[in-house]
Amino acid sequence: MKRTTLSLIAVATALAAVTGFAALTAPGEPAAASATAAAPKAARLPVERTSLLCPAPSASEIAETLISSYTPPGTAAVPAPAAGAAAAKPTAVLGVAKNPSAPAGKKAKAPRAPASVTAPGKPVSAAVDGAVGHGLTGTATGTLAPGWTVQQTTLVPAGAARGLLGVNCAAPDTDFWFPAASTAKGRADYIHLTNPDDTLAVADIELYGPEGELKTAIPEGVQVPPHSTVPVLLGPLLAEGAQENLTAHVTTRTGRVGAALGSAADGVGSDWLAASADPAARVVLPGIPGDATGVRLVAFAPGEADADLKIQLVTANGTIVPTAAESLHVKSGMTASVDLPDLTRGAAASLLLTPTDPKKQVPVVAALRVVRGKGSATEMAFIPAAAPVTDRATVADNRAKGSALTLTAPEGAAQVKVTASAGTEGGSPTTRTVSLKAGTTTVLDDLAPKGVKGTYAVTVEPVAGGGPVYAARTLTVTEDGIPMFTVQTLVDDRGTVQVPTARQDLTVLDD
Repeated sequence: MKRTTLSLIAVATALAAVTGFAALTAPGEPAAASATAAAPKAARLPVERTSLLCPAPSASEIAETLISSYTPPGTAAVPAPAAGAAAAKPTAVLGVAKNPSAPAGKKAKAPRAPASVTAPGKPVSAAVDGAVGHGLTGTATGTLAPGWTVQQTTLVPAGAARGLLGVNCAAPDTDFWFPAASTAKGRADYIHLTNPDDTLAVADIELYGPEGELKTAIPEGVQVPPHSTVPVLLGPLLAEGAQENLTAHVTTRTGRVGAALGSAADGVGSDWLAASADPAARVVLPGIPGDATGVRLVAFAPGEADADLKIQLVTANGTIVPTAAESLHVKSGMTASVDLPDLTRGAAASLLLTPTDPKKQVPVVAALRVVRGKGSATEMAFIPAAAPVTDRATVADNRAKGSALTLTAPEGAAQVKVTASAGTEGGSPTTRTVSLKAGTTTVLDDLAPKGVKGTYAVTVEPVAGGGPVYAARTLTVTEDGIPMFTVQTLVDDRGTVQVPTARQDLTVLDD
């Protein structure tokens, strides 16, 4: 008799690695019964596959783009292959997406070695050809998948779109919110849609102004061919004229995409706007530089109820109500905005939005447009609403000078473990534990490990038992006296997933 064992745990693990969810029910058992308190405990296992998408870099001929990639160490080992099966080699590879609208004859260059991560804990970076308008798609597998992070940073030293543009390459999804978009004169906002799959994706772009939804020129949706990037300029979509403050909503009818909004303002600067965190009644926007000369808050209420928001500034010394504005009324389905001049008064901080009436919890999305400098020496960046870091989050492409990490604990005291990796060209990693007082913001501008060479990654891990922690990284590069900068909020890396333990092991007996 030959005995073959089929492990439901292996099946569940593979399913969880792709979908993030797995559920098992014994034969003949009602589905409802499997959801009772008697259900077996779920285990946390590392994901086995992670996909990330980067938008097309600047089309400027003088743009310099760096792709930085990193997988943090310390995640539990990926389960061993079944008996007799060969172990798959871990990979973390970026490829170039097609651009159907790219000029004829232009060919994108894939990142040069060592752009691919070869082992956890070893950051890599490579320059890419940023003048062809192609996005990047990438997948990490095996031990390189849990926590895999990719940062795209572009420096445009001159011209109308000059600036430092940074964005964390994100996982594909079906729903994105972009408050702080604009079609005003002198502003060029593009939404970049990247399709990582083998089938066509169709995306809708809805635009909402101060009076509600605006009619657009693409009622049939935007077609994004397989493994391609399609940039969509927002200005021509509107028949009702320019709009200073907009909220863009991207959804997919079929398939999934990566989405990011690239914005350039004549004489002000340029940067990427990442999607806001999911709609929530309590919103945190971390990482406002202390020397900000202009801050604009843009918010949108996607539900059927209006939102009345209390505006608070979370500083190093506590949470205060700024003199510029105490509250913001956001009508349902309409974009609201408010300028917050002289907001930080020289000290870096984070913005906290909460319901003025605790009994009326109305979800909103929000983002900040931040300006540093004055006159012709200005630069802008965006800060979208952030989700708390629950387990671990990483940001790559930090420099020996010009990198700062903002940590905000708006609700309760917390501790976080902050690890700076070795550099791409040498150095040793360092780890420290940082205590955060309730209702305060802490800025770390001494992140670089001693002797670090090249760029490095920073990983944030909250210590269990504390309040929620929000984080953002600011990268500054001074070019011709202009404080060019970009801010990335840290997103939980979802390096592990809950997988229920099987109730029983099914065994097949073959004679």
